Amino acid sequence: MSDEVSAPMRAGGGRVGRRGLLLGALAAPALLRPARAQGFPTRSIRLVVPFTPGGAADITARLMGERMSAILGQSVVVENRGGAGGNIAAELVARSAPDGYTLFLGGATIFCANKDLYGGRIPFDPMKDFTHLSRVSIGTTLLAVNANSPWRNFAEFISAAKEKPGALTMASSGQGTISHLSLSKMMQSAGVQITHVPYRGLSPALNDVLSGAADMLFDGIPAIIPHVRDGRLRALAVGSAKRVAYVPGLENVPGMAELLPGSGMDMEFWYSIDGPAGLAPDVAARLHAATVQAAKLPDYKERLQPLGFMPVTDESPAAFTRYIEAETPAWQELVRASGARLE
Repeated sequence: MSDEVSAPMRAGGGRVGRRGLLLGALAAPALLRPARAQGFPTRSIRLVVPFTPGGAADITARLMGERMSAILGQSVVVENRGGAGGNIAAELVARSAPDGYTLFLGGATIFCANKDLYGGRIPFDPMKDFTHLSRVSIGTTLLAVNANSPWRNFAEFISAAKEKPGALTMASSGQGTISHLSLSKMMQSAGVQITHVPYRGLSPALNDVLSGAADMLFDGIPAIIPHVRDGRLRALAVGSAKRVAYVPGLENVPGMAELLPGSGMDMEFWYSIDGPAGLAPDVAARLHAATVQAAKLPDYKERLQPLGFMPVTDESPAAFTRYIEAETPAWQELVRASGARLE
């Protein structure tokens, strides 16, 4: 910088006119901005998760947080704020300071479905109130029952549900979650009625299925698969159209294209890293780079894949924003078709 300033001074015989001073003053902030980006972050970052500990979102956030901490040189602290289908956590992040120190573990239902699920009455705008950085994982749901239940396969379970409409119960991770939507779509496609019992997160719902207090669970694979492998739960179906044969223990579990042909049911969902709207472009670029780098680490995939998730990233915040916009109509149609409505 000193060479750039000294050249015009020498050319002008050592005089700097008003125009030179003005240009220097205007250039100074631009020169300082990259220095601020290079120094970010200087303290710990909060990663807000919209569900309670133990579920797929929580597991994804903790895996990402560990790796982003190493990349950014500052701790990434996971904070669970469950409730209202993710709306409570989303509003908290949307209203936080746009300085890069509060991030969100976003997801498909929160950004693409909740506005319709709640009749347009959510306390944030999925597009205007966030800086969307990148997706980090994609997966599907798993339908499981207690291993002591009488149902050996999906057909037997559906037959029992048809015999006694509303008698069987499903514990879910909450109203408006991927669990809730999976149940709604399945009931519509199979022509059955199952009583939905929402909980504040996956862990308490899972506990009631394990104890026999609820009949089934239809939620993200990561928290369920360990109990399938140890023989406490029996997997009857995956929510995606195709099987997820890459997950040990689910190689022979059928998908919805086999079980409910013609239904179009394909419950794939994703999680993402997002910040509040108004992040400085250089800070957003730094966070996007760290997010993508973390999601592409081999050990991240190694940890995710046995849990039923696969890494996925977006080339830029703009590309991810366009993806959300393109995906939203499909999720809106899913909500409309399911008839799910929340207050």
